[in-house]
Amino acid sequence: MSGITVKAACFILLLIIGGCSEQTALKYIPPEGVILAFGDSLTQGVGSSNDGDYPSQLQQLTGRTVINAGISGEVSRDGLQRLPALLQQYQPNLLILLEGGNDILRNQDKTILKHNLAQMITQAQQQHIDVVLVAVPEKKLFSNSAPLYRELAEEYALVWEPEIIAELLRSPSYKSDAVHFNNQGYQALAARINALLKEHNAL
Repeated sequence: MSGITVKAACFILLLIIGGCSEQTALKYIPPEGVILAFGDSLTQGVGSSNDGDYPSQLQQLTGRTVINAGISGEVSRDGLQRLPALLQQYQPNLLILLEGGNDILRNQDKTILKHNLAQMITQAQQQHIDVVLVAVPEKKLFSNSAPLYRELAEEYALVWEPEIIAELLRSPSYKSDAVHFNNQGYQALAARINALLKEHNAL
């Protein structure tokens, strides 16, 4: 085998190994485990009815206890203050973090938003709680998720969902108003998160 061929083979092997290392695995959540769904109105379930919010539907899909810790209108600054007590109270196996929509809608500093989310992630990880980050789109028509979510996912080696919120917000049949979902929209969100948890060995 020539020197060039050997180098090429080694390079391909490194790419393969590197690709494998980027596959973040979540710890398995036992049947008695707890998932903490944390965020604002999209977690609380504004626009839904009859337990149509996504945490309730995710609980049915996973068979795990899913705590709905969403507060409508919350900005990340307030979420950062609220999270520690909830982590202590519920001691969850997993934190689903869907926060930042109100910061973006109110044109607040995205640097501060990123810092607040980073602090929430750190709080959970220091307690050995897995985090799944759900990205929120930018305040633009037909926009994709704000880049800060990808940056956080890469920096903290997180499992994350980059586009489901943006996709649902582009689909009128899934919405109850301009920024909230109906039962079908929350069902689609719950189904995607359930699939993500299965993909990464949490279920």
